[in-house]
Amino acid sequence: MEIHQSSKSQFRRWVSDLIGLLFPNLCNACGINLFRSEHLICTKCLYDLPFTDYHIHAENRVAKQLWGRTPFHAAMALLYFRKGAKVQNLIHNLKYNNKTDVGILLGNLLGERLKVSPIYQNIDLIIPVPLHHKKIRSRGYNQSAFIASGTSEKLDVIFNDSILTRNKATDTQTKKNRYSRYENMRGVFEVPDPEIIKDKHILLIDDVITTGATLEACAYALMDNGASKISIAALAFAE
Repeated sequence: MEIHQSSKSQFRRWVSDLIGLLFPNLCNACGINLFRSEHLICTKCLYDLPFTDYHIHAENRVAKQLWGRTPFHAAMALLYFRKGAKVQNLIHNLKYNNKTDVGILLGNLLGERLKVSPIYQNIDLIIPVPLHHKKIRSRGYNQSAFIASGTSEKLDVIFNDSILTRNKATDTQTKKNRYSRYENMRGVFEVPDPEIIKDKHILLIDDVITTGATLEACAYALMDNGASKISIAALAFAE
């Protein structure tokens, strides 16, 4: 019996190794093969992630970028985003390669930090920044919804990806000045059922903060429809 069980275990390992050879399980940050104990991101990449610690500093660079533009309670990003670096690889895999589990994992990391943050307490509802329905159709999913789902797991707060909707597509914001960004985003977002957010503290989740114009427009749409407080959190901040 013991010999039989040993043979079965060896066979399973052989099959597992063969599958690993044919369909390698790669780190979504650096692309190397993962060990059996690793999941989605290798241990070294997890250790080397450029965390900002903005969750414990109210006057951080994300918050300062949004000062005077939108009424918000707190704003932060989990990681620094630099072109060609591992964080860009993670977000690229999440957005374009159907690696939605990466969004949940990074959302978990985000939620763990927000849970111990003194400035991110008493959140009633988590809402991801919505995509236009045409982009959802072409990509198949909203990456921010998976980040919000992972954050929701750690904070034990409900997330809802249908409360805030995007009613028109917009051009890229990166080459526009501040006024043009504002004009580009006017009337883009709607709240079909304002009663759901009335007097609620909303945590608004995004993937990468660049100009901040999209978050600004989302925050105004939520506040104009009855939310009492808006806090903002993103996976990464583009320096």
